[in-house]
Amino acid sequence: MALNSLRMAKWRSFLTMLGIVIGIVSVVTIVGIGGGMKQQVSDQIGHFGKDLLMVRPGTVNTDANSKKLLASTDLLFGRTPLNGLTAQDYNTVKHTPGVGPVAPLGVVSGEAKASDGKEMPGNLIIATTPDLPAALNQKMHYGSFFDDDSELSSAVIGQQVAYQLFGQSAPLGKTFTMRGQSFIVRGVLSEFNAPPLSPTGNFDNAIFISFKMAGLITGTTPQFYAILAKPQDSKQLATVKSSLTTSLKKAHGGQSDFSILDQKDSVAMSGGIIDLMTAFISAVAAISLFVGGIGIMNIMLVSVTERMHEIGIRKAVGATNRQILSQFMLESTVLSAVGGIIGVIFSIVVNLLLRVYTSLQPVISWQALAIATGVSIVVGIVFGTAPAIKAAAKDPIEALRHE
Repeated sequence: MALNSLRMAKWRSFLTMLGIVIGIVSVVTIVGIGGGMKQQVSDQIGHFGKDLLMVRPGTVNTDANSKKLLASTDLLFGRTPLNGLTAQDYNTVKHTPGVGPVAPLGVVSGEAKASDGKEMPGNLIIATTPDLPAALNQKMHYGSFFDDDSELSSAVIGQQVAYQLFGQSAPLGKTFTMRGQSFIVRGVLSEFNAPPLSPTGNFDNAIFISFKMAGLITGTTPQFYAILAKPQDSKQLATVKSSLTTSLKKAHGGQSDFSILDQKDSVAMSGGIIDLMTAFISAVAAISLFVGGIGIMNIMLVSVTERMHEIGIRKAVGATNRQILSQFMLESTVLSAVGGIIGVIFSIVVNLLLRVYTSLQPVISWQALAIATGVSIVVGIVFGTAPAIKAAAKDPIEALRHE
């Protein structure tokens, strides 16, 4: 009877369910994107190696409730509002016993301009050392990375820079100018599989120059937003991390105004930031579920008024208040449940489209789908209670007299 009643007003039923559908799609998609980003960040950090250590300015705290690392940072190799690390810190890390390749990361302001006049706005210019490919486990696509014997004017570029600035995949030997200095392209790095929302972790649009040259063209001593290091023996990761902490603390006058993160720390910190963003946006999206519930309550109240004669007749032939209550509760529950199922189906479709047409890789868990469906049913029950009680409380004589 409940299904037949909904079929008689198909468009009204569909529009009533639309709020539930939109809410389910929004929440499931946002949670899926958050889970996908966490997976992408974890995969990228895993690609760099389990033995990668990252020194960063400032301290990283642990949330007492969630046990997650918290920091005001980008998701991967992010810059902070704090003062950067110095060349002295780089030398301290480099000369710590047991440390292998060391690569600082500093940002140089400026725009690159090719010899034919083409410019690439928004490119990322990184000041670093020859150890960067070894620190990141990153291979060269064409050419080679600059070394200690290379000219200071040598530069290595990401694949996006190669196409956008030079219009080809291997512009070896091509020149560009930046801050009045001419640079020669020595190599092109392989593609970085960087996660979304991590602009400083995506080095495909980056230009890499020697930090010595960065000091010459800027006229200042470069500062670094991160220093990457790996132990000579990956099995000695904990020992090297402890040694680095001791060396840097001594170099900083006994102050622990820096952080040394290993792979687990980086994943935990990135996950904490993504979880916070996901929770906030999901809470906003969940408002549409509340709006959808109000829509169900409104339509059911209208339905009670329209079907007053039906309620009177049912009570006159012996229907109990409980049976009338169950009928209208079931109708509102069916509305929300069907809306939830449609929302789940649309969520899967939306997430597949995001995987195909964007760089996002959402991950949908069966727990999220089950919770979404359960919440939609609860919304129907909660917001259908008031109309159902109103219908059950009708006096049969007054209901039959209603016009």
